Amino acid sequence: MANLFNTLNIGYSGLAAAQVGIDTTGHNISNAEVEGYTRQRVVTSAATPLQTSAGNVGNGTEVQDISRVFDNFVFDRYTTVSADKEYSDYERQKLEELSTYFPDIDGVGIKNDMAAYYDMWQTFADNPDNDAIKVALGEQTQTLTQHITQTQDQVLGLQQQVNEQIAVDIDEVNKLASQLADLNKAIDVAESGENYTANDLRDQRNVIERDLARLIGAEVNQGQLEANMQVDSNSNIRTGSYTLSVNGFNIVDGGTYHPLKVTNEGNEYGFYSIYYERQDGVLVPMEEDITGGRVGASLDLRGGTIDTTSGMPTDGTLQKTVTDLDAFAKGLIESTNNLYAQNSTTKMESNVLDLTQTSSIMNSNLNVNKGSFDIIIYDIDGNEVGRRPIDINEATTMSGAAGTNSIEGQILANVDDNADSNANNDIDDFINFNYQPSATGELRLEFTMDPLKESQGYTFAIADNLESEDFASGTNFAGALGLGNFFEGDSARNIQLKKEYRDNPTTLSAGFSSTAGDNRVALDMIQQQFESYEFQVGSETYDTTLYGMYDLTATYVGISTNDAITRNDTITAQYNAIEMEYFSTSKVSIDEEMTNLIKYQTSYGAAAKVITTVDQMMQTLLGIKQ
Repeated sequence: MANLFNTLNIGYSGLAAAQVGIDTTGHNISNAEVEGYTRQRVVTSAATPLQTSAGNVGNGTEVQDISRVFDNFVFDRYTTVSADKEYSDYERQKLEELSTYFPDIDGVGIKNDMAAYYDMWQTFADNPDNDAIKVALGEQTQTLTQHITQTQDQVLGLQQQVNEQIAVDIDEVNKLASQLADLNKAIDVAESGENYTANDLRDQRNVIERDLARLIGAEVNQGQLEANMQVDSNSNIRTGSYTLSVNGFNIVDGGTYHPLKVTNEGNEYGFYSIYYERQDGVLVPMEEDITGGRVGASLDLRGGTIDTTSGMPTDGTLQKTVTDLDAFAKGLIESTNNLYAQNSTTKMESNVLDLTQTSSIMNSNLNVNKGSFDIIIYDIDGNEVGRRPIDINEATTMSGAAGTNSIEGQILANVDDNADSNANNDIDDFINFNYQPSATGELRLEFTMDPLKESQGYTFAIADNLESEDFASGTNFAGALGLGNFFEGDSARNIQLKKEYRDNPTTLSAGFSSTAGDNRVALDMIQQQFESYEFQVGSETYDTTLYGMYDLTATYVGISTNDAITRNDTITAQYNAIEMEYFSTSKVSIDEEMTNLIKYQTSYGAAAKVITTVDQMMQTLLGIKQ
C-alpha cells in the first residue's frame, strides 16, 4: 500500500540518482584531458511499482549502471588507422633523412664529384707527365671515394638506428602485453558479478590496445558485441574470450601473454631477429608476419628477411640502397682497375681470393666473363716486345701444368709468341706465376717479372681482348681480381685510392708504358664514363653507365621518399577524420557535461522539494492527531 513513507522514499531515490549523476559528471570533467578516458553516463530506470487497488503506483527511480559511451566499431577503425599512421610517420621520417644523403639535385654530391674526377683524367691525358696534375688527380679521387664511403656509412648508420629501434619497440611490446594480461584478469574479477562494468579498467585496456597497434599492428579478437541503447545509440561493449594477435600469433590470450624474443646473437652485423615464444618454449621466426605499426615500418626499411649465410637483410628500402651503392662502387672499382691494369709494371698482386687452385674461375663469385686477355711485355723504352692471349672459359682454373686450360698452364706453355723461333724471349720467360696460400692462409694471385728481365728494364701489363668496341665485352679478369689496381676495396664501404698512390700520387701513370707522353690509359678512363656495364643487384641486372647506376640509386631514394610523403599525407587525413569521429563519440565535452551538471542539479532540487513537501504533510498529520 502506498503511503507517505513510500512517497518519502521516492524523493530519496531521486536525490540518490541525482547525486550519482553529479558524481559521474564531476568524474568526467576531472578526467577530460586523461588520455584514453571515455566519458561515462548514468543509466537509470523506474523502480518496481507498488500494486494497489487504484493500480500500479510509482516507486521512484534506481541506478542500474554507470556505462561508457563507447563504440567498438569506431575504436577498431581508430586503432587500425593509428597503426597505419605510426607506420607511415616513421617511414616518412627515416626516408626524408635518407634523401638528405643524396643532395645531387642541388649540384653537390657523388655525381658532381664523379664529373670532377673525370675532368681531372681529361686534364691528365692532356698533360700525362705533369706531377702537379697527378697530385690533383689523386686528391680528386680521394674526394670521390671518401664521399662514396661517407654516404654508405650514413645509410648503414641509419639502418642500424632502425635496427636498434626494433629491439626497443619489441621490449615495449612485451611490457604492454604483460600489463594487458594483468588488466584482463582485473577486469574479469571486477565484472564477475555481472552487475558492474569496469569502466576505468577498460579505458586503460583500450589505451594499451591502441599502443600495441601503433607499435606492431596488433589486433583484438573478442567474443560477442552487446549494444547499450540506454546510454547511446552507438554505444556497445565486447564480452567473452579475449585475444590480441599479430597476423595469427596470439600475444595475449585472456590473462596470459606470450613474450616475443628479439636477439642478434650470431649476426656479425648486429641485425635483430624476432621470434614468437610458444608455451612449450619453441621459438618461431615472425619477422615476415609483422607488417603493421612502427615495427612493421622498421622491418620494411631495414629489411625483414636476414640471409643466414651473409647475415645481411635480403630486402628493405635501406638495404636496397646499400646494395645499389655497393653495386655502383664495385662497378667503378672493377671497371677502373681493369683499364688501369694496362699500365705496365713489374708486379701484380690480386685481392684475397676465395677460390681453390683447381676450381672453375667462371663458376666462382668473381665477375669474370668468357673471352681472353693479353699479357703484354714492354722493354725499357716502352716498346712492346711480346704478347700472349690467355683464354678463359667455363673450365678454366687458376693452377695447372704447362699447356693445360688454366691461367698458370697457359702462361707456362712453351709458345713462340714473337714468331722469331727464339725460345728465350716469350711470355713464359718473362712472367712468374704464383697462386699459393701465404703464411697467414691468404690466397692471392701474383704475377711477377723474372728478376733478370726486371733488371733489364722489362715490364708487363694486362689488356682485355674486347669482342666489340664496348669495354664491358672483355673478360674483366684483372678488374675482378684486383690486379694492377687503381682502386682498393670491393664495395662502397671500403673503396679508396690504392695506398701507393695515396702516399705518392706522382707514381700515377697515364699510359700503357713508361714512354713520355703516353696517355692511352687516361684516354680510356675518360671514355669509361660513357661505357655501359652490367651491374648485378640481387636478382636484378642493370645495363647502364656508372652515372646511370648512381642515378638509379638516387632516383630510387627520391621516388621512395616522395611515395612515403604522399602516403603519409593521405593516411594523416584519414586518421584525423576517424580520430574526430572517435572523439565525438567517446571524448568528454565540457559544454555537454556542464549542461548535465545543471540538469542533475535541477533534478536534485526537485527531489529535495518532494521530501520537503512530504515533511510538511507529516507535520500536518501529526498536528491533527494532537
